[in-house]
Amino acid sequence: MPLNEINRSPILVDALTLTHPSTSHPQPYWLQVALDLPIDGVFDYRSDVPVTPGLRVIVPFGRRQLIGVVVACPDQPSLPPESIKPIERVLDDLPALTPAWLDMAKFAADYYQRPLGEVMLPVMPARLRSVTAYTSVQAGDGPVAKQLAKQFAKQTKQTKQEKETKETNQTNRTKQKKVQAKQAGVSAQRYVTQLNATPLTTNQLPQSESLGSSTMGLDATATQAKPDLQLNAQQQEAVQTITATDAYQTCLLFGVTGSGKTEVYLAAAARILESGRRVLFLVPEINLTPQFAASLQARLAHFVQPDQIALMHSGLTDTQRQESWVRAAMGDARIVLGTRMAIFAPLSNLGLIVVDEEHDPSYKQQEGLRYSARDLAVWRGRQDHATVVLGSATPSLESWAQAQRGHYKRLNLTERAHQTLMPNIRLIDTRRADLKQGLTPQVVDAMTQALAQKQQVLVFLNRRGYAPVLHCPSCGWLSQCKNCSVFAVLHRDQPYKMRLHCHHCGQQSPVPKACPDCGDQDLQAMGRGTQRLEEHLTELFPRARLARIDADSTRTKGSAQALFEQVHAGLVDILVGTQMVSKGHDFARLALVVVLNADSMLFSQDFRAPERLFAQLMQVAGRAGRHQGQGQVLVQTGYPDQPVYRALCQHDYPGFAKSTLEERRTAQLPPYVYQALLTAQARELNTAIDFLQLGRDSAQAWLDTQPAPEHITLFDPVPLRVTRVAQVCRAQLLVESPSRAALHQLLRAWLPALGTRHAKGQLRWQLEVDPLEI
Repeated sequence: MPLNEINRSPILVDALTLTHPSTSHPQPYWLQVALDLPIDGVFDYRSDVPVTPGLRVIVPFGRRQLIGVVVACPDQPSLPPESIKPIERVLDDLPALTPAWLDMAKFAADYYQRPLGEVMLPVMPARLRSVTAYTSVQAGDGPVAKQLAKQFAKQTKQTKQEKETKETNQTNRTKQKKVQAKQAGVSAQRYVTQLNATPLTTNQLPQSESLGSSTMGLDATATQAKPDLQLNAQQQEAVQTITATDAYQTCLLFGVTGSGKTEVYLAAAARILESGRRVLFLVPEINLTPQFAASLQARLAHFVQPDQIALMHSGLTDTQRQESWVRAAMGDARIVLGTRMAIFAPLSNLGLIVVDEEHDPSYKQQEGLRYSARDLAVWRGRQDHATVVLGSATPSLESWAQAQRGHYKRLNLTERAHQTLMPNIRLIDTRRADLKQGLTPQVVDAMTQALAQKQQVLVFLNRRGYAPVLHCPSCGWLSQCKNCSVFAVLHRDQPYKMRLHCHHCGQQSPVPKACPDCGDQDLQAMGRGTQRLEEHLTELFPRARLARIDADSTRTKGSAQALFEQVHAGLVDILVGTQMVSKGHDFARLALVVVLNADSMLFSQDFRAPERLFAQLMQVAGRAGRHQGQGQVLVQTGYPDQPVYRALCQHDYPGFAKSTLEERRTAQLPPYVYQALLTAQARELNTAIDFLQLGRDSAQAWLDTQPAPEHITLFDPVPLRVTRVAQVCRAQLLVESPSRAALHQLLRAWLPALGTRHAKGQLRWQLEVDPLEI
């Protein structure tokens, strides 16, 4: 559906088609409705007209009205008929959610132990589950109606100007890029190639596209198809395997960094689209969507138009999220691209689901329904008879083990696509080094040489802010957060203005003029974050152009993409960044990567820490030398003999995975056991601990009644590592079993005894199945 038609459609202006119940039918129809409430089960209602499962309805609930989803239409209700209330309205402004989508929601509710309504409703755009949005529109003067009417008028005016401004915008962008390229010393011919491959920032888009459009980040003026890149033999074999069947299969695409996994995705997607089926792409972070969206446009322009690609992520406005959902539900979107939430896109006729960087923990939701989008992708692929591709240079050990068992097909890309060598990784021993501001002489010399050769340098430090803590050298005072059991981090808000920030509760406070305990005015910063590193590198290399990319420098909308654009255009010599720069980005001129403070993850209490460290370092190392020459990677460490570092230097993920899985098997850790984590929080730690202990006792009592229970381990309640956050104390209780079925049998019997998740005395509890952090 064209953009201007969608903007005029009843769906987006909330002039909704509402079916009112009829009183002429003598026999009622019984409905089971899922509501967004922390109550298990569904709710019985009656209707005088038949209602298709998957449609939304407005129903009375106590003194309120709620929007729910009809999930079944039984012949008889589960309650006495006279006690069942009628629905108030059927909302058929969108097609009914498909049976496959409903089955996925039911599976997620059952597996992750949440009420069905708390799965279905929150994943929908806000306006599609808001009673106010519907009832106020009926009067014609509701806030949603006014807002969308104003937007529609503005977009209509802009549509008239679009033809006139389209050519001008493209010309201006080309001139701007040429000026930037000239400043960076890039040849005109090389620049034209670069222009075609570089996505535009949101504020460069024509207004008619950037306002309220699910194609935000897509450039309608750059949809001219580009020739497919020549795939090497391994890539061709991977594409052939992925597209060889119309039945379900899961493929683990294991490709070294720079091996061209994206080209495999796109080539496979082209074949799926050509067959008439649809494609779902998942990426781990929002800042990767513009780059991926540009690739989709360029490579798949023969198969899809810009308005047939819908984006879904939390960075969109409510209107944009709604439009994306509408495009998918109506069948107008042939491709959906998004972060973890996109797994719930109402796409039918799915042929391919791609989960890029499948190992990334961002795919696990950490609040509400604590689902894994990667795992749901595998389940959805089986349900929709689609191929699922899990791609990574460092797969999760769970996926690697599944491939070893033969449950996934492993596809290997062992060579870089541009025929460049893998980067040379070297460890710099800091135990006897003369460090200055955290940098060894070897690192400084390497950076000097790279800059002299007009090459880009990436300095990776996964710690934002100016310094992790402020301390008093006289009495030992530390900048402890008043609300949390962590240190407040020193941040520089302005060149000469410092503040203390807590990264857990968000509390900010000015830096004290003197030590609160002893009055010493010589307070000192301990350690260094990206801000302090940037300051030192500016002094060390005054002629170099620096950019810092972290959560602080990219707070405003579009700022991350603008910074990445500068790096791609060659306007940055030294890039200082956190994990935001470590994955998915193809920096053509980057030759040297420097890794600082990697040792902080070596001795974590979390058994997954070595796996995450290896993945993080392998990903960031893979940014070097992707297009020309052999990249260099320098890792500063005080523990050069650690197995993680030895495997890293050899680019030996299979060897690392083999040894780590053997350790997990011996210690009976995932993926050889299955876990669930019950966490409780309260004002007093003892309250949370006592609740968990009672819960443990009730679980043990249930286990004692089983005639032949499989082995289930109930650990003792313990405080979390960060015990207090925002004046709330937290504790956890771990449950594990070698049998997934036995674990879930316990959970289903156990959770009702725990009561409501919002108990008295400000006690709250949550259950997470397959937790990623313990």
